[in-house]
Amino acid sequence: MDLLTQGLLGTAMAQSGAKKQEARLATGIGFFAGIAADVDILIQSENDPLLNIEFHRHFTHSLFFVPLGALVVALLLWPFLRKRLPFARLYLFTFLGYCLSGTLDAFTSYGTNLLWPVSDERVALNIISVLDPAFTLILLIAGAVAWKRYSHAAARIGLLLAATYLSFGWMQMQRAETAATALIAERGHRAERLLVKPTLANLVLWRSIYESDGQFHVDAIRVGLFSAPRIYPGESVEKFVLERDLNGLPAASVLAQDIARFSHFSSGYLAIRSQQPDVLVDVRYSNLPTTIAPLWGIEIDTAQPDRHAQYKLYRDSSSATREKFMKLLLGEHILD
Repeated sequence: MDLLTQGLLGTAMAQSGAKKQEARLATGIGFFAGIAADVDILIQSENDPLLNIEFHRHFTHSLFFVPLGALVVALLLWPFLRKRLPFARLYLFTFLGYCLSGTLDAFTSYGTNLLWPVSDERVALNIISVLDPAFTLILLIAGAVAWKRYSHAAARIGLLLAATYLSFGWMQMQRAETAATALIAERGHRAERLLVKPTLANLVLWRSIYESDGQFHVDAIRVGLFSAPRIYPGESVEKFVLERDLNGLPAASVLAQDIARFSHFSSGYLAIRSQQPDVLVDVRYSNLPTTIAPLWGIEIDTAQPDRHAQYKLYRDSSSATREKFMKLLLGEHILD
């Protein structure tokens, strides 16, 4: 999730294990430890544009890296806090602040190497958006109250409420998935796989993507709190198949390897952008949940197979797109 939320979760975790006189120190330590895992965003290369997305949420987010990551943070803070805390207490707070960083990211749809090096699978549970103000606010209030009152009780209550919110997200996902499964049956399709994920900053509007007979179909599903799910039919696109679409590309080429890396990152949800045949897009994400219009993709040049693919962003923040999104979120009828 975003850095602020990661830091606030680390704060609440550290506060929950602090004594009264340690509560305020634990606040800062936990926040710093909570954002430390995202230092992997600095792994970049001018020569290899995909290196950043490949290593973001990678080994620093692994459960097996937690003890070492917490130790590194503790060693960095020790010169500043050695007169105020024993090292064992400092390490306890950095461990608590760091330990759920990867787990929280795994609850989103982006994908996290949570079990590296045992598994290279990108874990994505799809029950909360990468940005969710309600979830962030729960942690912010809990952390602020714990800081003001020197109390770990408020932090623990905040963590309980945050866990409850995630449970609510799981229930909303189940409702959206049930609606998507019914839609697939109604269309007479056989889905090889189905992905349902929340749209940005809410647990009401969901994006459904399923694969059937070589096509990806996307739809929006609004799961109201007190109403039946509502379907907004979306677009479809042909699935990208390397052997068919780029059959002359040498398998050992840099470009072929980059396509494989991008496919791993996007869990195989790849398609050629209709208006740009030299662009492969990640179908999981779009500016609107009913469209194929991508948030990101890679530009490929088959004439230069030993040149790295270029990673590109295609975000659309126009007022028209925002207006359509809000209509979907609020459940208003849309004709186009």
